[in-house]
Amino acid sequence: MDRIIRCITSDGALMASAIDSSDTVYTAQRLHGLSATASAALGRLLTAASVMGAMQKQEHATLTLRINGGGPIGTVTAISDSHGNVRGCVDNPNVDVPLKPNGKLDVSAAVGTDGRLGVIRSYGTGEPYMGQVELVSGEIAEDLAAFLTESDQLGSACALGVLVNPDGSVKAAGGFIMQLMPNAAEETV
Repeated sequence: MDRIIRCITSDGALMASAIDSSDTVYTAQRLHGLSATASAALGRLLTAASVMGAMQKQEHATLTLRINGGGPIGTVTAISDSHGNVRGCVDNPNVDVPLKPNGKLDVSAAVGTDGRLGVIRSYGTGEPYMGQVELVSGEIAEDLAAFLTESDQLGSACALGVLVNPDGSVKAAGGFIMQLMPNAAEETV
């Protein structure tokens, strides 16, 4: 069972959310017939959307993350509600790119780096908030941190990961998002 843990420092200077999204990503791989690389790309975006969706305060809010970097995977989309329930898809679930020299999956090569990350936040009370940033790396976590820093204007760090077994099946997935709050002291930064 997946789990999100949220915390804030006692002085309110730093907020963090962490997630074990292994079940969600494993289920997505099975339902969509995803290759290992597509599992990593969609898994990272599902993980981020789940955490960010759960960070929304309104009960019926939704969050959509969409990334297209011009790579062979096409568009990767994830949609979450305010409870962290998430769903998503990729244009090309069977994309296969060579591993990086270090033996790791090359999500950036699958996603591409010539495009944008779009975020739509809908609170159910009128027009949704839409924002986008140019891709930084195509690795998704760095792109998301750039969006959060530019859009929310809060210094942000993000890590997202999907570990696959030698047979290509998902073994584990998770990540975290940390954000500095406006009242953060310089020593906290």
